[in-house]
Amino acid sequence: MNISILDDVHHVFGTLPSYAKLAGHQVMIWHDHTEDVDVLAERLQGAEVLALHRDRTPITAALVGRLPKLKLISMRGPYPHIDVAACTRHGILISSHQLDPQADPSWSTAELTLTLLLMSLRELPQQIESMKVGRWQSGVGRGVYGRTLGIYAYGRIGSTVARYGRTLGMQVQVWGRGASLERARADGYAVAASRQAFFSECDAISLHLPMIAATRGVVTEADLLLMKPTAVIINTSRAGLIAPNALVNALKAGRPGKAAVDVYEKEPLTDANHPLLSMPNVICTPHIGGVELDALEVMFSDVYEQIVAYAAGKPIDVMNPEALKA
Repeated sequence: MNISILDDVHHVFGTLPSYAKLAGHQVMIWHDHTEDVDVLAERLQGAEVLALHRDRTPITAALVGRLPKLKLISMRGPYPHIDVAACTRHGILISSHQLDPQADPSWSTAELTLTLLLMSLRELPQQIESMKVGRWQSGVGRGVYGRTLGIYAYGRIGSTVARYGRTLGMQVQVWGRGASLERARADGYAVAASRQAFFSECDAISLHLPMIAATRGVVTEADLLLMKPTAVIINTSRAGLIAPNALVNALKAGRPGKAAVDVYEKEPLTDANHPLLSMPNVICTPHIGGVELDALEVMFSDVYEQIVAYAAGKPIDVMNPEALKA
């Protein structure tokens, strides 16, 4: 089969052990990122299979309609970036391994979240930069022991971060939908008394919601202004969870006092004048939560297995079985 793999900006997908599963197929790996429909349509004219790196590239009706040979889109996790109805009309199967909170913990994103928490509270970037210019000890940071860690959405990643926080001696509070709160209670974590209490009482809040229509802008400027001036908010999920301009405005107002973000409304973020990059109380990383070799191997092992199964006439992880009829 003719397979195209998108968004391998680090040139690693073809070096993973699982890549051997595609032996015998024609594979084209694209090492840049583009959302230009014209560019994508030209590149993918001969593609029978698209292998996606999460939701990096939108697969729209306009694009699908220009890919006459496409038969399968393979990926792992949620797929809000794919026009499922358009794919189904064109007979294109969507295979996506759906993640189980117990069986598929996201260690890589959880580890980055913990790293950002510690770096922010201990003010490590400032301490490091201080030494580079010949100064010794720049200010005094805060530890995490005994402080309250807020987990907004107790799912696959949030539950892992909660365990990390508990191990470090933090008091963990959870907020989210009913099912999320029930899972947290079952695992022995406290549930915030209210949304207002959650934002006002936590010393650190980490967002772990999926990015869907219902969660866009779910964290408002009013929510952020409830936070302590010593608190930090961490977002390794999706930028759209926070209402537009709310984070910058709240940080300028001093509540919360700090932020650590790995995600942005427009990616890749290459504008050095972006307001978050100029704030000394903000740590920014370039959406690397899931960009770690072991995590990528697990992800693409599933993706490649879907392609092999389809080629054998036994598709797996099918999200739109109606496409088989088309």
